[in-house]
Order: sequence, then C-alpha cells, then structure tokens
Amino acid sequence: MSLLLTYIFLGISLAAPIGPVNAAQLDRGIKNGFLNSWLVGLGATVADTFYMLLVFLGVYHLIEIPFIQSFLWIFGSFLLIYTGIESLSSAKQIPLKGFDMNREAGSKSFLAGFFISLFNPLTILFWLGIFGSIIAKTVTSYDTEEVILYVSAIFVGITLWDFTMAGLSSTLRKFLTYRLLTAISVFSGVSLFGFGIYFAIQAATVLFS
Repeated sequence: MSLLLTYIFLGISLAAPIGPVNAAQLDRGIKNGFLNSWLVGLGATVADTFYMLLVFLGVYHLIEIPFIQSFLWIFGSFLLIYTGIESLSSAKQIPLKGFDMNREAGSKSFLAGFFISLFNPLTILFWLGIFGSIIAKTVTSYDTEEVILYVSAIFVGITLWDFTMAGLSSTLRKFLTYRLLTAISVFSGVSLFGFGIYFAIQAATVLFS
C-alpha cells in the first residue's frame, strides 16, 4: 500500500508544479467554471497517456534527436504565446454572475490542455526520461499486473490534482473582487506568454548550438 501511495504522490508531483497547464486551468476556472478548468486538465492527462504508451513502445530515444527537440520547442512556443495572448485579450471578460456569459466550449478547453501538454518539452522529458527509467526498473521488479496498477496510481495522482486545481480556480471567483480576479487572469496569461518565450529561447539554443 505504501508503494502504491508513493506512485500516487508521483502523479501529484508531476501535475502540481506551476506550469502552462496549471496556468491554463486557473484561467479557465475563473472565467468559465469548474468543468472547463477540469477539461483542460483532462486534455493534458490524455496527452500524458500518449507519452506513457510511447515509453512502453520504447521510442523514447527519439527525444535525443536535435531536430525533434527543436520542433517541440518551436511548436510549444507558438502554442503557448498564442494561448497567452488569447488569455490576456479576454482577461476583462470575466462574468460578474455565474459562468453562462462567454462560456468557452468544453471541446476547446480539452484541446487546449491536450496540445499544451503534448508539445510541452518539459512534460515530454519527464515521461520519456524520468518515467522511462522508473518503468524500466518497475518492469524488472514486478509482474505485469503490478506494473499496470502502479502506472494507474500515477494517473490517479494526476487526476486528483486536476480536480483540486479546477475546484480551487472556480471557487476563487466567489471570494475575490472583480479586480483581483482580472489580475489573476492577467497573471495566468502572462505566465503562458512567458513560458512561450522560454520555449522559443530553448528552441534557438538547440538550433544554433
């Protein structure tokens, strides 16, 4: 049981650090409510599942190719800068009552989380690097059923954090003033834009090193 809890905590540790997905969840939760914020996290989790499957298929060595690295950094940069600008442009459109005004389609929130995570090199490095080594050790130490159980525990941890972020962000608007909510939304947009700039710098480093 203690080992199972360790893997759940690993999932929480993966999802908890402040990053593009959390910033996007915070922004959606304030503007559109719990469901949209949670869908961002769900989209990111689906992307995580994709990379987990790549680990099991043994294709994680592709990340070592400079061209692949630079492509991921560049595309991730474009996606985050675009999302950041979009977030900033709608920062003052927080509805004063409820979440019906300007509600974003659930599919758009889901796809935002999916693509932000899918093209986030930091996420990729975790799943194809750290997680790859963890799975390699787990496979040699446990049966297939136990490996599946422990991998599932990681996703339980991720899901728990997604619910926490969605609940926190959607609840904030009930206790904070409109001005503070707008400031938080602006902060989320700036964070996304900042991550995009960081990704662009990393892409240039890979291309010109």
